[in-house]
Amino acid sequence: MLTITDQITIPEAEIDIQAIRAQGAGGQNVNKVSSAIHLRFDIAASSLPDFLKQRLLARQDSRINSDGVLVLKAQQFRSQEKNRADALERLQALIQDALVVQKARRATRPSLGAKKKRIEKKKQRGQRKVLRGKVDM
Repeated sequence: MLTITDQITIPEAEIDIQAIRAQGAGGQNVNKVSSAIHLRFDIAASSLPDFLKQRLLARQDSRINSDGVLVLKAQQFRSQEKNRADALERLQALIQDALVVQKARRATRPSLGAKKKRIEKKKQRGQRKVLRGKVDM
């Protein structure tokens, strides 16, 4: 069981984890050992609450394909166990991030005093630049 919050958990059966060969440098070891982890999580078929599924699927995340399957690849570490733990932590963090509701932004306008102050500063800067000019004799 992967615990997201006190109320939300994901059974291990819903998470498909496969060991694959890692990319990149590593000498002979990288060609022999399958240390990278390929994690697949079907959001639509999961036991997550419906509101959370909708939030995850609405995200413009390149790791979520058109079928609603989240694909994570973990190959940061040399051991398979560490990469597996890293992939599960990243899945947990992604779902926890989707739980946070963004505060609605309200448009604001600068006050009249702030506008006047800005214009006055612009005039001062302009005057300073004029004074840098050539002096007529």
